[in-house]
Amino acid sequence: MADEARKKISAKLEAVPDVVIDSHGLFKYILIEVKDRNDDSLSKFVVRGNAKADYHADILEEVQPGIDGLGLSAVCVGGGRIEHNSAEKRILVYGYSMGFGRANHSITVEKLKKDYPNYKITYTNDGY
Repeated sequence: MADEARKKISAKLEAVPDVVIDSHGLFKYILIEVKDRNDDSLSKFVVRGNAKADYHADILEEVQPGIDGLGLSAVCVGGGRIEHNSAEKRILVYGYSMGFGRANHSITVEKLKKDYPNYKITYTNDGY
């Protein structure tokens, strides 16, 4: 029975895209740890960001219902900014969130590299 439950949870986690960001521009982003409510050992990190968010918390507020609806929980582990230049195939991750602190940008970059394999993706801890 436990193995069946793990398979269902794995499918739930897989249903959550690793990266959802704007296709171009400068915007705030957050790094979220998505967890199974019944088993904290089952989790993954996801990146969310968009230019319409005035605050990092706005992004979490936007994605929380979809994650909750899958029977998962979302914990924001930090934030920052993304500069996405689609014409030059370049992404820069930097800064921090006043409310959530600095995300581990190296995790964010690894997630972005999977979705944007032909891009130059870098990060710095400098800047706001």
